[in-house]
Amino acid sequence: MTLTELKYIVAVAREKHFGHAADACYVSQPTLSVAIKKLEEELDVKLFERSAGEVTVTPLGEEIVRQAQSVLEQAAAIKEIAKRGKDPLAGPLTLGVIYTIGPYLLPELVRHSIARTPQMPLMLQENFTVKLLEMLRTGEIDCAVLAEPFPDTGLAVAPLYDEPFMAAVPSAHPLAVKKTVSAEELKSETMLLLGAGHCFRDHVLEVCPEFARFSSNAEGIRKSFEGSSLETIKHMVAAGMGVTLVPRLSVPRDAMLTVSRRRKSDETYVRYLPIREADGGPPPMRRVVLAWRRSFTRYEAIAALRNAIYACELPGVTRLS
Repeated sequence: MTLTELKYIVAVAREKHFGHAADACYVSQPTLSVAIKKLEEELDVKLFERSAGEVTVTPLGEEIVRQAQSVLEQAAAIKEIAKRGKDPLAGPLTLGVIYTIGPYLLPELVRHSIARTPQMPLMLQENFTVKLLEMLRTGEIDCAVLAEPFPDTGLAVAPLYDEPFMAAVPSAHPLAVKKTVSAEELKSETMLLLGAGHCFRDHVLEVCPEFARFSSNAEGIRKSFEGSSLETIKHMVAAGMGVTLVPRLSVPRDAMLTVSRRRKSDETYVRYLPIREADGGPPPMRRVVLAWRRSFTRYEAIAALRNAIYACELPGVTRLS
């Protein structure tokens, strides 16, 4: 039994396809298949059920793959310990970020990271929360910036900041003249939502639960609202198609200036309004955190990443320590 063979079975379990697993391991499919067959013969167990176009892991194979992943992580930890003896920040750090954070945090974060730890380049992966949690579990990424809540998977979690939501309305909309807006006032509006899979969609529905009726099987143009990015939805707002909620960091800097101070080239067709609670409580917000596997040994790298995030300007959010 070799680490290479363990890497192969973990790849097949992840990809559910021998060809794709071979590509991910940078070997030919026959090489991968022969190695896995050899391991199955050595263990005298069947790890995978092979059928036309589909590969499934056997129940016993599931246990062996989990143990193989743990062994691979421990082997990688040995290398990391050796690296830390020379430079604990040497080598790339693979960072996952959800779609509604990446475009607004990464530009400044990458600049600070290059300036502070040039020997630790960030390898970036943008995806949905569920996928990033799976990638953390399998070791495809080292850490991830996520928004709570998410399933407890035994990860180490450090809070970064609390980010309020803001309402985005067309500049010609009656609500645009207000200084703040309440969830009650948004109930009668056409709400533009992100598609299923985006955690921010769930956050919006917590603030305005009545819009849950815009489901994935809705008819007509409302269905197209669900497949959009935040930036595309903001363009829809500008076009007068409805209103939406956005995280504070996604609000363009100059959009928070008074109308008289904005340049003509700025986003002038959307008005961003703070959301007030009817009972005077805190406005709706999300908590953004950094998560990593407890078995990940590059503690200094995690600390350096957190410091780079704290060095970002992050307007309008409440930093957490």
